[in-house]
Amino acid sequence: MASTSEIRRRIGSVRQTQKITHAMYLISQAKLRKAKQDLSNTRPYFDALQTEIGRVFNADSSIESRYLMPEDANRPLPGVAACLLITADKGLAGAYNQNAIRQAQQFLAANEGAELYVVGEYGRRWFTQRGIPIEKSFLYTAQNPTLRRARQISELLLERYDAGEINAVHIIYTDMKNGLEATVRQAQVLPLTREHFSAAQASTAGDPTFEYVPSPAAVLDNAVRSCLTGFIYSALVDSFCSEQSAR
Repeated sequence: MASTSEIRRRIGSVRQTQKITHAMYLISQAKLRKAKQDLSNTRPYFDALQTEIGRVFNADSSIESRYLMPEDANRPLPGVAACLLITADKGLAGAYNQNAIRQAQQFLAANEGAELYVVGEYGRRWFTQRGIPIEKSFLYTAQNPTLRRARQISELLLERYDAGEINAVHIIYTDMKNGLEATVRQAQVLPLTREHFSAAQASTAGDPTFEYVPSPAAVLDNAVRSCLTGFIYSALVDSFCSEQSAR
């Protein structure tokens, strides 16, 4: 049986641990609020962007773009699929990292030759230790998602997509549905489908038709590029919020 002094030391140790974990909780809570506010501040812009893309489709229903899924979906495009995986920088977040990594493993197994792009030190370390090649590791921290970083990621992926080196871009991230539940999502962001903008197209169906210069296709290409940046930024923030919630 433990002595009285050992029991007291144990009680003191548990109380110190409680103080540390409580401080971690408060820090994560503050980070969570800030990230949500940053996302709310930028979301109206990207919502308006999708609305404008809906207007472009209303102006020219037969419009084609290299960023849209071709009518013949079975026609193979040049290049291989790309997977952008978003993880945390550290552990101690429950199953947050492992669930996202498991989804990425399934994607790589189902898509032969697929390229892996990673955000987050935990994911970088996990795949490197197992000898799984990473095409590009974004070396900045996952703890500070910004629009500038999302733009850097999208520009790299678009450059490779335009060059025909990759034919599709999938993002694997953790989506926080509410304050209590988070789930891993896999979303294809290139090429996009027309159904992705069906709601925006329907909401603007009665609006006056605009004339687009130099052409509806050119306007659509530029708008879709910005939309990709917005989706990646949203995925970065959602993942960061889910990580803080898990902590």
